[in-house]
Amino acid sequence: MTTRSSLPRPWSSRRSRARRVAGAAVAAGLLLLTACGGNTGSADARGSRGDADGFLRVQAPDRQRAPALSGPTVDGQPLDAAAYRGKIVVLNVWESTCAPCRAEAPAFAKVAGRTRQQGVVFLGINTRETSRAAARSFEKAHKITYPSLYDPDGRVLLGFPRGTFPQTIPVTVVLDRRGRIAARAFAPLGERSLRALIRPVVSED
Repeated sequence: MTTRSSLPRPWSSRRSRARRVAGAAVAAGLLLLTACGGNTGSADARGSRGDADGFLRVQAPDRQRAPALSGPTVDGQPLDAAAYRGKIVVLNVWESTCAPCRAEAPAFAKVAGRTRQQGVVFLGINTRETSRAAARSFEKAHKITYPSLYDPDGRVLLGFPRGTFPQTIPVTVVLDRRGRIAARAFAPLGERSLRALIRPVVSED
């Protein structure tokens, strides 16, 4: 009787390769369950450190300034984020067909309304969208009342310091009162986790 150890080496090698391929496919599937893929840049930014909540926070001396954020919104209205100077700005990058973006949208709508009195402003960046109508339908369905810049080709995102954004969406970035990148989250956020992301920046002097 032929034992496994006496099987030809090519058979064993093919089986090993098949297992590696299957493992890679499972890993890719898990990634797709948690985020929508796309080319938005590198995940590693200078000065970022993970915390217990899984967020990347940047110590004040290492923070980089965000670029000027201006352009048309999904409603076709002009927007210039310079009007938010002195406030904490929460930037959420989203796209209407992204399931995790849809899942987190109700929390963003709720927290945006409840943190306004704390000097927090929410702003969306709608990217990879082929239709403004689809983006407007998303906002209406999820009761999003804050504006979103329309950035179908990612030009707004490319203006940020290298490494601000990973390869997937949704992504949430918090800017401090001086317009610097203070914290980032690379996964869908519920109400509790969104508040946890914002809270330390709100508490800063």
